[in-house]
Amino acid sequence: MKPFLFHKEKSMSERRFLVSDDELENLIFKYSRDVTQHAREGRFDPITGRDAEIEQMILILMQKGRKNVGLLAPAGVGKTAVVAGIAQQIIAGNVPDILKNTRVLDIDLASMAAGTSGPAEFQGRFIPLCKGLAERYRLAETGEYPRYIMFIDEMHQIMPTCAGSAYKGLSEVLKPYLTVGDLYVIGATTLDEFRLFVSIDPAMDRRFQKVFLKVPNAEETIQILKNLKGGYEKHHGITVSEEAVKRVVDLTETHMRRRNQPDKSIIVMDGAMAYHVMHHGRGGELDMNSINFMVSKEVGLHKDAL
Repeated sequence: MKPFLFHKEKSMSERRFLVSDDELENLIFKYSRDVTQHAREGRFDPITGRDAEIEQMILILMQKGRKNVGLLAPAGVGKTAVVAGIAQQIIAGNVPDILKNTRVLDIDLASMAAGTSGPAEFQGRFIPLCKGLAERYRLAETGEYPRYIMFIDEMHQIMPTCAGSAYKGLSEVLKPYLTVGDLYVIGATTLDEFRLFVSIDPAMDRRFQKVFLKVPNAEETIQILKNLKGGYEKHHGITVSEEAVKRVVDLTETHMRRRNQPDKSIIVMDGAMAYHVMHHGRGGELDMNSINFMVSKEVGLHKDAL
């Protein structure tokens, strides 16, 4: 289904656009995921424990000049979830007026690159999207168009020095728009990759204000799972007790040290629930044996050794 469209009479300004409304909507539909539309449809689980980071990002996005966010955190900590949290706040109306009716677009660079024969053809798809969003930036103040925020995950891959990336060099396309302030961009990557690939380009580095996401501790992860488990209970048709939640977090903390919370605990809880349903059917409560089995599968230990 195509994302929400803004229907209106064509204005004089629209006739001067190099990328028409229909062309822009087609690009958005083909090469992005409308995060705000998904939030409107209730597709995201509740985002827990990130209120301070979301508030910090909203403050950056409200600024006139350096209004782009560099979201930095290890893998599995929830960078994409925080972006979904901003979309949820927009839909709920819990943002300042300047950001109301904003559309958050998760740019799908893989789809954009698919079938292209080289960088020129790839950029031929990326540039019209940037241009179309930038052309409408000034008109957002009049309410004629929404504001748009581009979310680029693994943003280090668009840097020219990222060898092996199919997207390298796109940062050069973005720079002119970032310089004049006609785009809002949230870029997500790890701190190490930001330092290796983004920080070495002063022009890109200074245009992004950094927001750091720390890895949740065990207590915070337990609270995250408590808030998330309702959606998983509905999906699997079984319940998860507080004791089971604590068991999941305890085992992942002890045996999966190389991976980060909350991702590893969410994966284990989901897998354990699926295992329980596969062997016991829907209904009832998640048992500890299923949790032990899933952790043992992830770490390569016998479940009786946990």
